[in-house]
Amino acid sequence: MSDSPLRLTRRRTLQAMAGVFAALALTEVDAAPTAAQDPKNKYSSKVLDLVQRSLVIDMLAPLKLDFRPEAYALPLTDAEAAMFRTCGITGFHNSVGVRGASAYDDALEFIAAWSGFVGRNTHVFSLVGKADDLDAAKGKQKIAVIMGLQNADEFREPKDVKAFYELGLRCAQLTYNTQNLLGSGSTERVDGGISDYGEQIIKAMNEVGMLVDVSHSGDKTTLDAIELSPKPIAFTHSNCRALNNHPRLKTDEAIRKLAAKGGVMGITGVRMFVKDKEPTTVEDIVDHIDHVVKLVGIDHVGIGSDSDLMGYDHMPPDQYKQLKAGYKASYAFRDKIDTDAFDHPRKVYDLTAALIRRGYSDSNIQAILGGNFRRLLGSTWT
Repeated sequence: MSDSPLRLTRRRTLQAMAGVFAALALTEVDAAPTAAQDPKNKYSSKVLDLVQRSLVIDMLAPLKLDFRPEAYALPLTDAEAAMFRTCGITGFHNSVGVRGASAYDDALEFIAAWSGFVGRNTHVFSLVGKADDLDAAKGKQKIAVIMGLQNADEFREPKDVKAFYELGLRCAQLTYNTQNLLGSGSTERVDGGISDYGEQIIKAMNEVGMLVDVSHSGDKTTLDAIELSPKPIAFTHSNCRALNNHPRLKTDEAIRKLAAKGGVMGITGVRMFVKDKEPTTVEDIVDHIDHVVKLVGIDHVGIGSDSDLMGYDHMPPDQYKQLKAGYKASYAFRDKIDTDAFDHPRKVYDLTAALIRRGYSDSNIQAILGGNFRRLLGSTWT
């Protein structure tokens, strides 16, 4: 999700909202790992070993669900640094949605703001330009940050793709939930597929080595993008409609065609995308992983949590309400947005434990945690 009203907007809007967003800032109490929260005190040695030796990539993970200027302008606190260092995740795809007339400017501001944040906090973070940077970050015990955007409205013409790539953008969705010049979003009543302009953008993205993402795209737009792209593409954060009839999820046909081209699908922990009734737990997330594995094999599934480390349900009530109001009724929000046991900074450990309980081998777990996305990024980025 990670779109309006929480997307990055013009600075004057951010400043006006600064007081409202102040409650989103992580505190020492919220983020600092206590002895009880230490992974060594909760998880088995097998879980700890698997996570710690795996290259774990979350292919949709905003660094903070807090878009006031203070979020990226202030230094990283010791508590925040400790939270990132103990989360078990190596690579964060830091991505938000930008839409409409201000999308170009908003995209530039987002890239500048968060690249600067990473650059000022190099004791914790490392900015990603090529796939090898993920391996290097793992070796140095740093958090690798991939810059992305959940729309393509910032591409006013095809040459803008190269310009944004040169600024550090490595992944872009073609559409968000609604119609744009490239194609249709998942909540549009009619899906006309990829337009002629959309085909030009896909070509430009392939030429520069930018990953094409269609997580929020409609069914026909999704299928068209897979067919039109000579390189494999991604559903960085989506789930299986065969298990949960939600418009934001992907059909078996789309998953099969994605895999046939070498693409990878990241499974998300957003509650209404996981299951349409309670309880909704990390075990239900693994059901979606199981479905993809049975349908197309182990090589085409990964993680795209669609959340920061604290989760949506950590947000203050007024902002939580505002977020839910920004989507159509078809999104079917419930009381909670995060999935149980996948709603805290060390959620990847709980997911790994669940995968072990399902009988996945160590090598297959490592593929799910990040190996598959590492392969995809290595084959698509230039």
